[in-house]
Amino acid sequence: MKAIMVMFDSLNRHMLPPYGCDWTIAPNFARLAQRTVTFDNNYVGSMPCMPARRELHTGRYNFLHRSWGPLEPFDDSMPELLKKSGVYTHLVSDHYHYWEEGGCTYHTRYNSWEISRGQEGEPWKGQVQDPAIPDCVTPRSDSFWRQDWVNRGYMTSEEQQPQAVTFDLGRQFIERNHDQDNWFLHIETFDPHEPFFTQQQYKDLYPHGYTGPHFDWPPYDRVTETPEQVEHCRLQYAALLSMCDRYLGQVLDLMDHHDLWRDTLLIVNTDHGFLLGEHDWWAKCAQPFYNEIAHPPLFIWDPRLGVRGERRRALVQTIDLPATLLEFFDVDRPPDMQGVPLRQVIADDAPVREGALYGIHGGHANCTDGRYVYMRAPASRENKPLYEYTHMPTHMRHTFSVDEMRTMRIAPPFAFTKGCPVMRLDGRGWTQKAEPETLLFDLEADPRQEHPLHDPEIEARMIRLMVKLMRANDAPPEQFERLGLPSE
Repeated sequence: MKAIMVMFDSLNRHMLPPYGCDWTIAPNFARLAQRTVTFDNNYVGSMPCMPARRELHTGRYNFLHRSWGPLEPFDDSMPELLKKSGVYTHLVSDHYHYWEEGGCTYHTRYNSWEISRGQEGEPWKGQVQDPAIPDCVTPRSDSFWRQDWVNRGYMTSEEQQPQAVTFDLGRQFIERNHDQDNWFLHIETFDPHEPFFTQQQYKDLYPHGYTGPHFDWPPYDRVTETPEQVEHCRLQYAALLSMCDRYLGQVLDLMDHHDLWRDTLLIVNTDHGFLLGEHDWWAKCAQPFYNEIAHPPLFIWDPRLGVRGERRRALVQTIDLPATLLEFFDVDRPPDMQGVPLRQVIADDAPVREGALYGIHGGHANCTDGRYVYMRAPASRENKPLYEYTHMPTHMRHTFSVDEMRTMRIAPPFAFTKGCPVMRLDGRGWTQKAEPETLLFDLEADPRQEHPLHDPEIEARMIRLMVKLMRANDAPPEQFERLGLPSE
């Protein structure tokens, strides 16, 4: 048996034809839906990038105990468990956070891995002279903005873009190993993550009369741009999405050419969505996490079941994917893994959970039962108490500062740390751009989440569900206090 996972970053469910979008050009996503099961009720767990990838390895929530960071010494890694069980695992990726300090323990869990460089402002090509930067809608002055324009100068053709290189590396692995057994290939691209940089042929798919300043990198903030600028940026995203569609099609072509459908599990997923002006916000870390962010697409083909062209309503999450892969290769799940295999969901839409918990460290805690979404804001603007629990005190690009380390105390083990005490350090919440607000939505009556519901009985039920899920995750006691929730 074999498995391929094709993972995108910031892939919007509501921009894909299989989920009802009628204007983006993505025929291979439509083709994918015909060959797989499409999940209608998939939710994120921990936000954003590396917290989601920790869940993809461990099958348990990250955000209640820790922010962005590497795998911990006590974590069980799905690719490593497969490797130890004799399944060859290979990662190809241009997601540069893997080789920063805050993600440096993920890619090494595979048997082998290959990288493609140059996404976003990754410090890639060295150039002392400042690059030429056009007039932009949202100019920045930081080093990542400058570096991104340096990087773009080395991507004058599609074949030079990191996504194209990444999928070519994945194609090479499949061509070399399609007749072998017992392997897992993880193809992961940073696209369509911002900036929405692509080639003119994809932009030409979405002609429009915009003549304003350059705009393909929206800020993580409220929308202050003109309607014309917002629409232009959405079309830039769509152009990059169409590029993603092309390279997804190459994987589907290889599945057809080598008849991999007979014995190869295929998962196509993402870490989260992205706000493109909906709810008057940009990006993915604006809170609360509306469904444009929290409700991403998911497609799975399981050759053992042969179910294709069907949809599933059961509530599932990112934490279920590692369990699904372990079960497919007949590898036991570790006891700390909270996710469950999706085999029965694929077979007959059997429910696997009563609720899904999701959020970002130090931000809202959210839960859904599939119909209602409850977004619980911190009880106060101070957002305290808040602590980080870790053996790996690392932020996105650097270790914790000396000042942060001076707050360190030793905390007793959690249920999932295998008897290991952990460092407890003062935490810092994600920067709030607006006053935090607790919200309740009925997705059946209000799928766009435009009209908050005020129903004490339903809110009380969702609070009970949230507390139950937090306790099952062995959430630290101060999280209940921070959110103004009962711990029982």
